[in-house]
Amino acid sequence: MKDENKTSSRLDKKNLYLIAIGLLIVVIGFIIVAVGPVSGLHNYEPEIFSTRRIVVGPMVVLFGYIAIMFGIWYVPKKKDKGDNETK
Repeated sequence: MKDENKTSSRLDKKNLYLIAIGLLIVVIGFIIVAVGPVSGLHNYEPEIFSTRRIVVGPMVVLFGYIAIMFGIWYVPKKKDKGDNETK
């Protein structure tokens, strides 16, 4: 019989959880930027230049992208069954 070559995916379940958390953080950051009064042609709303929209929201998005990169690069430790032997 031929031994089946077990290939493991590069992204483990823990990696996918970290990527999903990063995506959630990015979405929250975009919501922070988007929510609030809207300035148009006939009305000027100075709230569009608030610190929340210009600083906080983009920083949250940046942290989300960093979390996604960490989730992709993270290498989980594999537990070997033979490690429990006493020496």
